Amino acid sequence: MKIIKLLQAITFAIALSIIFFHKTLISSVLLPQYISWAEETDKQGHQIGKPLDSKHLAIAKEIGIQSPEKVRIVYVDEVPFPHDNLALKALGEALGFVGEGIINNAQVFGYSIYVRHGFELTTPKLAHELVHVLQIERSGLQAIVTQHFSDLAEYGYDNSPLEVEAFKANEIYKDR
Repeated sequence: MKIIKLLQAITFAIALSIIFFHKTLISSVLLPQYISWAEETDKQGHQIGKPLDSKHLAIAKEIGIQSPEKVRIVYVDEVPFPHDNLALKALGEALGFVGEGIINNAQVFGYSIYVRHGFELTTPKLAHELVHVLQIERSGLQAIVTQHFSDLAEYGYDNSPLEVEAFKANEIYKDR
């Protein structure tokens, strides 16, 4: 058991050094791995998720989503993250996606919106997530993931430009 813990600690230390000292490795190895995983997560979500109801479909159209009929809501015990890939897990911890005390309530993977059971997906919160769908639809999953990871490292979550845009929808739809 001590050897396993030691190996995990060493692996974690190596992953952290990769994150902080090898941006090229992140962009050329880790981001493609995450994007591939996210694309597969979106495909699964499209198969098992529920389409938007008529009210939420109208909001998706109003937000500007070109194919709102493709949007699916997937309720899960935990919003997915590739925990089995230690380097991606370390990257996620460094950027605040996963880790001690971090609860991810909702996340968009293409047209699939994964929502944690127990999280009330109110209209403003759904609008926020729909803006992320729009962002992905406009630029593609790869471009948005790359920008979001970079923005999180530079600005943090609350000041990330993609989040700032999505937070505006929370305000616009707060009374609906």
